Amino acid sequence: MSSSSTSSTSSAVDALLVRDVDGQYRPARAEEVLSQARRVLSQRVRRGATMSSPQAVKDYLSLEIGVLEHEVFCVLFVDAQHRIIELKQMFRGTVTQTSVYPREVVKAALGCNAAAVLLAHNHPSGAAEPSRADEFLTQTLKTALALVDVRVLDHLVVAGAEVRSFAELGLL
Repeated sequence: MSSSSTSSTSSAVDALLVRDVDGQYRPARAEEVLSQARRVLSQRVRRGATMSSPQAVKDYLSLEIGVLEHEVFCVLFVDAQHRIIELKQMFRGTVTQTSVYPREVVKAALGCNAAAVLLAHNHPSGAAEPSRADEFLTQTLKTALALVDVRVLDHLVVAGAEVRSFAELGLL
């Protein structure tokens, strides 16, 4: 690193650096850091990967749907060994709600031969606490999926960087 690039980044203590096309280092912009974080986490949450780290899934969901200004409902389909088959955004809603159709979730689970699922949705309001409607939806989906031998492992509510787990809260 040249002395000129060292002095230009000295004010950016603890900044991550990236190298420009001309070979000079500069502090990374926030979107570059987030983009790289998504890339790293998506490698951990990819088809065939074992669900060995619930935190990696939480981090991935936080980056993917935690920043959205509208609600989305996602399903992570896994096989009997909890290897990831697919992460699918099933439904998109408004700022305050999303319509979720159990029939479509069951159909998608059967279509990819899932043994279990993790449900996830975001709260653009920033409050990660599950609502009564979230609890009712989870029980409805759990019942519908049980009819075709698909287990619901968890339901995650994402609000920015904060993620609440139904399993950890004892709501599942």
